[in-house]
Amino acid sequence: MLKSILLFGVAFSMTLPVAMAADPAAKGGITNEDIAKFHEAYAKKPYTKAIHNAIANNAISDLAVNHANKNNFDNHFSHRVKSKGITNQRSSGRCWLFTGLNVLRAQMMAEHNLPMLELSQSYNFFWDQLEKSNLFLQGIIDTASLPDDDRKVDWLFRNSLNDGGQYTGIADNLMKYGVVPIEVMGETQSTRATSQMRALMKLRLSEDGLELRRLAKEGASAAALEARKKEMLSEVYRLLALNIGEPPTEFTWTRRDKDGNAVSTETYTPQSFYKTFAGNDLKKDYVMLMNDPTREYYKLYEIEFDRHGYDGYNWTYVNLPMEDIKDMAIASIKDNNAMYFSCDVRKFLDKDRGVLDLDNFDYDSLFDTKFGMNKAQRIQTHSSASSHAMTLVAVDLDEKGAPKKWMVENSWGKGANDGHLIMTDKWFDEYMFRLVVNKKYLLPKVEKVLYQTPTLLPPWDPMFAPEE
Repeated sequence: MLKSILLFGVAFSMTLPVAMAADPAAKGGITNEDIAKFHEAYAKKPYTKAIHNAIANNAISDLAVNHANKNNFDNHFSHRVKSKGITNQRSSGRCWLFTGLNVLRAQMMAEHNLPMLELSQSYNFFWDQLEKSNLFLQGIIDTASLPDDDRKVDWLFRNSLNDGGQYTGIADNLMKYGVVPIEVMGETQSTRATSQMRALMKLRLSEDGLELRRLAKEGASAAALEARKKEMLSEVYRLLALNIGEPPTEFTWTRRDKDGNAVSTETYTPQSFYKTFAGNDLKKDYVMLMNDPTREYYKLYEIEFDRHGYDGYNWTYVNLPMEDIKDMAIASIKDNNAMYFSCDVRKFLDKDRGVLDLDNFDYDSLFDTKFGMNKAQRIQTHSSASSHAMTLVAVDLDEKGAPKKWMVENSWGKGANDGHLIMTDKWFDEYMFRLVVNKKYLLPKVEKVLYQTPTLLPPWDPMFAPEE
């Protein structure tokens, strides 16, 4: 079918695909008449050609930059937690681990007057990967009676192992294994760039999972399955040790003053080091807060099987309106306590300036359309969810005590704002999701929620993908 169309003042002919009109009576498909109208609507706007040429040769985000928004933006903060140094997770999904350790090291430096401290991410990552492997294999044993196409079985194989995680992984890992300074166990190529190791580990675990299901179907006893699982974990341990190195059980560490002079040299275990310089009960003394407007506020929720270790505890959180979360965050910052924080970090991020602001980019004007969903609608349509954890360290309050902007310590290495991201309060409302606070900062009405029986949610709930 040949049709003439006037585009940008030039007439040309277009052959429409014959298949489009195969059945005029069919409903729900795209017809030739529809396409002709689409072309007419597209071509009649005088600026269409210019915008097409611009987008064809430039990144969309560069064209959508709102340059006026870059002016008169200050980086002063009225309240800021004392911290020093910046970390870099590199090509890995360990943001949750870096965040948890960064919160802890800020506390340790402040309480013990340490000029600088970085905790080994490799040490805790080794144990995290071993624990997750056991969680998967034991989960396979626990679900052995379910059919192969059961949703939980499918979810287990899809999520056998990953880098990502959330706060419960921090609490379980550090309380069980302790911590060590980074000088004791440094990074390797497989921790700086985890994709190859992870792919091979997942292959190993998938094969092991299938074997355990086969053995269970053949009538293997619980004891036999447990013994075989332990053999599989021994192989997992070997793979991890080859890639990351074996974690130390004891080490000697020299504490130094601000001038680099030795203050003391002691021998520690990872657990005794944690107890000496931190000692927090990360399981009992902290609460995860969530802002999820798709679910009822002032309720306690638990995610089934969402944990890092089989003997750990499921991710449990209190869902709250943003105003309550902000009040507790401000109280913590004023008391010089940083917090585990997570958000949808890629939305409206000006990486060059290290600023998260809803006015950074104007996509509506560029495309002559309206992107108008609110936070709840974005969650419902899988358009937004928490994707990255960072350390909340600062807030800027106006003369009435209301927050104007916030700042987080990131784990992407040095960059704008010395490795920190600044977010406006409006952006905070739309894309902040999770915050972990010490119970001493809880509002009384929030503390009451902790006594509820939690509502159990399935592990495949889309809001709860691991933070990376």
